[in-house]
Amino acid sequence: MYRMLGIYLQSSCIISIIFCISVSVIWFYTEPILLLLQQDAQISMTAALYMKYLIPGLFAYGIMQNILRFLQTQSVVIPPVVFSLVPLCIHIGIAYALVHYTALGYKGAPLAASISLWISALMLAIYVIRAKKFEHTWGGFSFESFHYILHDLKLALPSAAMVCLEYWAFEILVFLAGLMPSSEISVSLIAICVNTEAVAYMLTYGLSAAASTRVSNELGAGNPDRAKNALAVTLKLSVLLALLVVLALTFGHNIWAGFFSSSPTIAKEFSTMAPFLSISITLDSVQGVLSGSKQALFCR
Repeated sequence: MYRMLGIYLQSSCIISIIFCISVSVIWFYTEPILLLLQQDAQISMTAALYMKYLIPGLFAYGIMQNILRFLQTQSVVIPPVVFSLVPLCIHIGIAYALVHYTALGYKGAPLAASISLWISALMLAIYVIRAKKFEHTWGGFSFESFHYILHDLKLALPSAAMVCLEYWAFEILVFLAGLMPSSEISVSLIAICVNTEAVAYMLTYGLSAAASTRVSNELGAGNPDRAKNALAVTLKLSVLLALLVVLALTFGHNIWAGFFSSSPTIAKEFSTMAPFLSISITLDSVQGVLSGSKQALFCR
C-alpha cells in the first residue's frame, strides 16, 4: 500500500511533463501572442526572450513540486528546506554572473532561474531515490504509473483550475496595464504589485501546503477534531504573517519600490497603491490556507 505513493509520484510527474510541453509551446510564441493582444512591441519582444530562457526551468519546477508533495505527505520537511536554501545561495551568484559578466544581459536572469530549479529538482530526486527512509514508499521506476494517469487527472484538474484562475486574475491585470496610456509605467507598477503579492503569498503557500497535508492526514486517520485544530492554528499564523508584511509595506513602500525601479515617478505612484495592495495581501493570506484545506477535503 505504501508503495503506491511512489507510483502516484511517477504518474504525477508524467502529467506535469505533458502539461509543461504544452505550456512551453505557448511560452515560445509569447511575442506574437502578446502582439495579437495589442501589447507594446518592445515589451512583447523583451518578455518573449525572457520566457524562452525560462522554458527549461518549467520542467524542473513541475517535477520538483511533485516531489515536494511526496515528501510533505510523509511529514518530511527539513530536507526540502535545505535543498531550497542551497540552490538559492548558488542562484544569487549564477544570476549576478550571467547578467553582469556575460553578453546575455537580462536574459541571464531566467537562465539562472532555470539552472537553480534543476539543481533543486535533481537534489530532491536523488534524496528520494537514495534515502532509506523511503524504501517502503519508493520502489523504483515502474510502468505501472502509466495506469494511474487518468486517475490522477481527475483530482489534479479541479485543483489546477482553482490555482490557475487565481494566478491568471493577476496576470490579466498586466495585460490590461499594457493597453493603458504610458504603458511602460503602468506595466511596471502592476508588475511590482503582482510580484509583491507573490512574495507575500509564498508565506501563505507554505502554510497552505502544511495545512493541506496535515488536514488530509488527520481526516484519513479519523481525527476530525485534530484537523479542525490544525486548520485554526494555520489560519492564525497566516493572518499574523500577513499583518507583518502589511506593516513592512506600509512603512517601507518607498524602499521596496526602489528594489524594482529607480524612477521617482514609479515610487510615488506605488505609494498610492500600497493601501489597496495591503488589503489584497491580508485577504489572500486567509484564502490561501482555506484553499489548501479545501483541496485536502476534496481529495478525501
